[in-house]
Amino acid sequence: MALITMKQALDEAAKKEYALGGFNVNNMEQIQAVMNAAQETFSPVILQVSRGGREYANDHFLIHLFKAAVESYPTIPIVLHQDHGDIDSCISAINLGFTSVMIDGSLLEDKKTPSPFEYNVKVTQKVVAYAHAKGVSVEAELGCIGGIEDGVGFGKNPFAYLTDPDQAVEFVNKTKVDSLAVAIGTSHGAYKFAKKPDHSALAMERIIEIHKRLPNTHLVMHGSSSVPQELQELINKYGGNIKQTWGVPIEEIQLGIKNGVRKVNVDTDSRLAITGAIRQYFAENPSEFDPRIYLQKARDFAKEVISKRMIIFGQANRIGDYIPQSLDKMKKAYTI
Repeated sequence: MALITMKQALDEAAKKEYALGGFNVNNMEQIQAVMNAAQETFSPVILQVSRGGREYANDHFLIHLFKAAVESYPTIPIVLHQDHGDIDSCISAINLGFTSVMIDGSLLEDKKTPSPFEYNVKVTQKVVAYAHAKGVSVEAELGCIGGIEDGVGFGKNPFAYLTDPDQAVEFVNKTKVDSLAVAIGTSHGAYKFAKKPDHSALAMERIIEIHKRLPNTHLVMHGSSSVPQELQELINKYGGNIKQTWGVPIEEIQLGIKNGVRKVNVDTDSRLAITGAIRQYFAENPSEFDPRIYLQKARDFAKEVISKRMIIFGQANRIGDYIPQSLDKMKKAYTI
């Protein structure tokens, strides 16, 4: 299966009302964990990397790992996505062969200060013009996702800058983005909620209202790891010190999927799985020093966590929905 664009992936998901997990990766083991989960569950997949991930892995290494994933899993439809990019990183990702980019104009260049609406529109329009001319999909963000993870997000109050439905309509009409990340009270990182969240924890009514007004725009939930209690307990059992926290309830994610959410970003859950598996292995095998062994344990455990997410999001058994489309074909689709 050739690479596909985010637009194609989410268009297909919308037809049957499921979502795809956007799984952040930084190295070979994480990529293999996602791809093994996709193969096990017969799922289309979004491999995404942040600016920090690209700096860590080095673009030359990373793009060849992505190419290896395409070659090694020929039956799996794969989107390569730049997560939380600025103009420069989006353009460089497109030139590297990514099939989708996210321009995050919700913050100013310092990556900390919420931007004016007009600034967000301007930078998003620039990336959309460049990307669509090359057949590449674009995701943008309106409002600001709270928390901090891998250099993205801001502040401690996830409700400070929720997405305004009226502005969402204006933003999409002005920018022509393919998907829109909305701020509804989720946050990046592990520490999302200090107590077990109930239905008041997230502003799900925002998603419902935005979907009503923009039924053809794919919505995205960022900061949506569920931070399972068992992963926290595993890490702490073997020497960790993860403070008690709660993530985004699965029920709220599924409610979002019923109301236009077609992409759900997951990063923290796989990090916790990898960390827990390595801590446990070292505790039980203190004389071990071979990375091939403990990294395989970590990869396999992360695969189990990711597989469960794919099933929950509804993308399992959906690879038959996809027919490869060339970027040239997508380029023509954007210009019609």
